[in-house]
Amino acid sequence: MDSDFLLIAAGSGITPMLSIAKSVLLGGAGTVYLFYANRDAQSVIFGAEIDDIMVEFPDRLRVVHWLEAERGLPTRDAMAELFAAYTRYSTYLCGPAPFMEEARAALSAVGMPANHIHLEHYQSLAGDPFADIVIPQGGADAAQATVELDGTRVTVEWPRNTPLLDVLLARGIDAPYSCREGACSACACTVRRGEVRMLRNDTLVDADLAMGLTLACQAVPVTDSVDIAFDQ
Repeated sequence: MDSDFLLIAAGSGITPMLSIAKSVLLGGAGTVYLFYANRDAQSVIFGAEIDDIMVEFPDRLRVVHWLEAERGLPTRDAMAELFAAYTRYSTYLCGPAPFMEEARAALSAVGMPANHIHLEHYQSLAGDPFADIVIPQGGADAAQATVELDGTRVTVEWPRNTPLLDVLLARGIDAPYSCREGACSACACTVRRGEVRMLRNDTLVDADLAMGLTLACQAVPVTDSVDIAFDQ
């Protein structure tokens, strides 16, 4: 991950691009140029996390936010002008098909070699993240979770094969989440004591895991008692 990367994303296509950026910045010495297109400021996903990473790596990460509400759709010519200085970078694209076609044409127009361009096809969610939740009875083998959220600590019974987020939502606890499929980090939290395992993880990198981060939508208990914080 010591190479330099040009990452081009629109909308939810930021999810795999952000994972690549974090891997490069945390695990290597390369630089990252991220072009991220959205309808407006309210549509930006992971905005706060991107801002935090920019603060941590000011000399290695450059981010350009393109908002359609302010600048119109990103055209081939506009993107070509922005990307012209990065033709030697390894390049990844992810977003709606028309956007990716325009971005790819812009890259070709500025002479980027075809073998430098990689297309990422981020799959839509397989399930409904807002579907009703049915929690099995915990039984004698259930673990106990102490959870800190918004300055409040609660203790809940945690069935062994049930993700923590499902337990919290079923209890009426307003935990943060988005996809519920391990494909984003909206529900990320910190394991302060005890151990969990994730059923799936498509977004946290090794450095995140080393810090104790886990995804509440995928975390199930390994130890009998676990202490979790959403506020760190």
